[in-house]
Amino acid sequence: MRLAVKGAILTATAALICCSVVAWAEERRPVLGPAVFDWNAMAATKNATGEVRSIVKQPTATLDELEMHVTTLNPGVASHPPHRHPNEELVIIDRGTVETLSNGQWKRVGPGSVIFNASNSLHALRNVGTTPAQYHVINWKSATTPAH
Repeated sequence: MRLAVKGAILTATAALICCSVVAWAEERRPVLGPAVFDWNAMAATKNATGEVRSIVKQPTATLDELEMHVTTLNPGVASHPPHRHPNEELVIIDRGTVETLSNGQWKRVGPGSVIFNASNSLHALRNVGTTPAQYHVINWKSATTPAH
């Protein structure tokens, strides 16, 4: 019986160490250096509201994480319900007409417009035009990004 308990403890310890090493390795993703992201090389992934092109999601020399993607949003739909998150975010409208929830108000904007979603601010975006809207999303996490 004692041997079985010691074996179980050793197995649990080994599993914990293994999981810790995997978690550490996942957190130690390579730092993004100079990069060029070619539009023609970005694969579009279809979803219920349009499509998304993921660009990058990894640390940089000054950020814990930089995430960028391009969303194409079908007419008459929202990307998701109003929500908030601790990281800050820029949204740059490339084409189409959208409404964005910012500081408690819906505002209509078009191509060239820039939206800044502050940390933990309630925000949303919906395509109010008759054609697909496309926008670039850039968000980041740093040492000062709140946990929640």
